[in-house]
Amino acid sequence: MGDKQPQQPIDLGIFGKTQGARGLGAAEVVAIVLSVLWLGGAGLFLVLAPGGAEGGADPTGFVMTLLAVAMPVALIWVAASAAKSARIMREESARLQAAIDAMRHAYIQQQQGAGSGVKPSVERKLDEIAAAQKQAESAIATFATSRDREHPPRVRPTAPGADDAQPSLALGTTAEEIAPPISAADFIRALNFPETAEDREGFRALRRALEDRSAAKLVRAAQDVLTLLSQDGIYMDDLSPDRARPEIWRKFAAGERGPTVAALGGVRDRSCLALTAGRMRQDPIFRDAAHHFLRQFDRSLVAFESSASDQELSKLAETRTARAFMLLGRVTGAFD
Repeated sequence: MGDKQPQQPIDLGIFGKTQGARGLGAAEVVAIVLSVLWLGGAGLFLVLAPGGAEGGADPTGFVMTLLAVAMPVALIWVAASAAKSARIMREESARLQAAIDAMRHAYIQQQQGAGSGVKPSVERKLDEIAAAQKQAESAIATFATSRDREHPPRVRPTAPGADDAQPSLALGTTAEEIAPPISAADFIRALNFPETAEDREGFRALRRALEDRSAAKLVRAAQDVLTLLSQDGIYMDDLSPDRARPEIWRKFAAGERGPTVAALGGVRDRSCLALTAGRMRQDPIFRDAAHHFLRQFDRSLVAFESSASDQELSKLAETRTARAFMLLGRVTGAFD
């Protein structure tokens, strides 16, 4: 672990004495002027009013006079105090927002500078899912590669008792080629990956997708990208991109670019966009994985869109793989 980069201190003046708490503000000055004018006018009226001297002998009259003089002054200062409190709250809110923005900026700079030896902190939200995905894919990949090495592909005999030593055709048909194509439901479910380690239906769809040649390429590319993004604390479950209508996905699959398909880049999280853009500039491995994933998703979308319904396209857009495509597509300008 390398030496930690020195972090710049962030001014948290919101916890100190604000400017609004020092000196007299406009509200206090106005309250003082109004109070002086009112007291001066009231005193002048009591002195010059006929019978003002005798009215002081009546206790009830004295109390009423005192209230008539004091109540407006009290109301003036209550209004001044409310105005001062509102001004202080506005200043506190502005300073708090500035401090939050400074902390966010410092965090982004720290994450972007992590290549010098400081690893970004990884949150735990998808640890269980990532571990389950890795375990499932490792088991399937181990089974597939060992089977390919020990038993090379050959034409399956059509009748019982056929000669196993029969020479294979020059262009032998593999099990992947004769297997039925993956259904749209399994394809969509696999692109969302299993929710938990006990998600049997999710693992079944994932295994089915890995047995399909074209779907397996996209699934592996998506898993690589999601794993790399999770290292920066970017998880697809935390994103809430704007939904794009199915016809926009069809336009993108047809090759349209520009404002007509810009809605596909509906990711608005500035922190995720900044972290991903920084990773694209600094990490060539991540950059290659991201471009490979974008190409695979584009090809699979073209093939899927031709036979998919609008509802199936909407479900596809909700998967973790599609959200990663929206994020990386916006960062790389794939929708421009």
